[in-house]
Amino acid sequence: MAKIKRNSHKILYRKYSSNLKYVMMIFTVFIITLFLPKQPRFRYEFEKNAVWKNKDLISPFSFAILKTNPQVKADKKNALKDILPVYQLDRSITANALEEFANEFDVKWRSKQLSEKDKDVYKSAAYKLLQSIYQKGIIGLNVKHQAGGKNYDFSLLENNVAQEKNTQDVFTAESALKFFRDNFKAPNQVMGDLVANLAIDHITPNIVFDERLTQTIQDNTVNNISTTKGMVQKGELIVAKNDVIDEEIYQKLESYKATYDAQTKTIGSRALVYLGQVILVGFIITILMSFLFLFRKDIFADNRQLSLILIVTTGMLLALTWAIKMEIPSLYYIPFCVVPIIIRILFDTRLALYLHMLVILIAGFFVANSFEFVFYQVTAGMVAIFSIKNFVKRERFLISALFILLAYFVSFVGIALLREGSFREIEWLNFIPFVFSVLLSLLAYPLIYLFERIFGITSDVALIELTNTNNKLLRELAFKAPGTFQHSLQVANLAEAAIFKIGGNSVLVRAGALYHDIGKVDNPQYFIENQNTAVSPHDKLPYEQSAQIIIQHVHKGIEILRKNQIPEAIIDFIRTHHGNTRVDYFYQSFLKNTPEKFVDENIFRYPGPIPFSKETGVLMLADSVEAASRSLKNPDAQNINDIVERIINYKLEQNQLDDCDLTLKDIETIKLIFKTMLMSIYHVRIDYQQIL
Repeated sequence: MAKIKRNSHKILYRKYSSNLKYVMMIFTVFIITLFLPKQPRFRYEFEKNAVWKNKDLISPFSFAILKTNPQVKADKKNALKDILPVYQLDRSITANALEEFANEFDVKWRSKQLSEKDKDVYKSAAYKLLQSIYQKGIIGLNVKHQAGGKNYDFSLLENNVAQEKNTQDVFTAESALKFFRDNFKAPNQVMGDLVANLAIDHITPNIVFDERLTQTIQDNTVNNISTTKGMVQKGELIVAKNDVIDEEIYQKLESYKATYDAQTKTIGSRALVYLGQVILVGFIITILMSFLFLFRKDIFADNRQLSLILIVTTGMLLALTWAIKMEIPSLYYIPFCVVPIIIRILFDTRLALYLHMLVILIAGFFVANSFEFVFYQVTAGMVAIFSIKNFVKRERFLISALFILLAYFVSFVGIALLREGSFREIEWLNFIPFVFSVLLSLLAYPLIYLFERIFGITSDVALIELTNTNNKLLRELAFKAPGTFQHSLQVANLAEAAIFKIGGNSVLVRAGALYHDIGKVDNPQYFIENQNTAVSPHDKLPYEQSAQIIIQHVHKGIEILRKNQIPEAIIDFIRTHHGNTRVDYFYQSFLKNTPEKFVDENIFRYPGPIPFSKETGVLMLADSVEAASRSLKNPDAQNINDIVERIINYKLEQNQLDDCDLTLKDIETIKLIFKTMLMSIYHVRIDYQQIL
């Protein structure tokens, strides 16, 4: 039985990696379309106060005209106005109060040492008077029912029989006591106060508000309110071509659309709908792949980066599908701007805008008022991309969020005015979903960190962290090779200023510059910037060995960075900062001092490759110019001008800049910046006419 090779999966991956991207593409289309709604889509788009540009629309079926939300709310409000609060007449309260009054009367009478022969007469009179009060009823007033005045109508329920009454028809606790005082005739003040105080203690409302029953009646009334107003019959004209869509026509169209959507859930071929979705989503994904193949071949060739783009696209569309199935109040809660933010920070502006538009185009097929939706999301996505162009601080996320919110607000007000024609008609509560969407877009920050770790992509955020000079590797460089560290800082300043002027990733070039000589930490004394004495360790070594020690700092730097899991984008600067040039000092010394020996030039040549981007090209020039400027004994304007010209022209003659897209104009700009900054470093008065 044949054994499977240990690394057979890697061999298979390399062999079929070019086909894997197409598998990912097909899988993406399958996942997206699998969960999308499977009913036919309403074909018309319309806006209030716009002109109907389609042909005459004849109703293919009968349907009810839906009321607008304000109309339904007004009907509910009016219906609630007609519902009286329900009060229950509680006879048990009456019986208990009268019984307690009678029992306590005897006790109080004896305590006052009043005549026993008069007790029954006055007790009977007071009891009957209190009984008549309870017979009429004592109501407990409710403040929330007194909005229209002190007295109000209510429904009195007794033995399941309701009567409409007003609070004036019954007693309150205050009016009942007054009635008792006015009608109870006492022979003296002592007896009058005694009976009145007893009445105060036993006058209790027996007409009690039934909140539960009132709420039940209100709920039933509201639920039974009709949400329609009239019918459109089959064959009836809904709207004619070139008609202005007024309020009435708009509501008919909305009702027609709602009925159509409800009916298409049960009719139509789901298989054909699914086929249409596959065609559209597949077409969009094909366009994306074509764009990457034509304009971003580096991403197209890298399956990890490609899978990240497809995952972000699929994730956002699955979030939309989930929101549709969950029937959330508004699809604008979904943070669509997460896509352009993530892609902008991990890749570039053009890809971010392109991918965002493709996602929104797909989403537009499955949302209501798709033109309005596309306008909101495309404009907000563009603002998100522009506002986060230079991501150098974390608070840039918050600034970007504010700009996105402002973009949504401007679009919201503009569309609302276009539709309603009045500020008073704008429903400001409808803007709340956009606020939540912007807050959710801040999730892009942790997602970026997650994607960086999983897919090995370096963002500006990670680069900023790497440029912190308190980083372990940079602290080690500063301690073991202080001269090299200072050289790296100066190179970083030169390269960053140049790339910022000609256009490029200034954060990347700064990070690359700080780490480009990290390999010198192993043998720092062999590099001139770290030598503190006149005696060089190279004096005791053959020229070939010295050259190899110098060249070795490139290999050692790559090894150190990979061991510390520093991104490949930084390692590229180590590999390319000397290109495939020679270590000329030792090469020329070898030729001069041992002319009889055969020289293998490759021993004295760096392994390369030569720079292949603007950033790596600028770093090579900055590194060479800064190192050469340290050898100047008299760093005046003329000497600095000459050395910059000589170093950069030499790199051009050696074809070291052939693979990076620096133009002649860029190179002239770089020269000017290098000269200006070096003169500033060496405190030279700048004569611009001379350096130009």
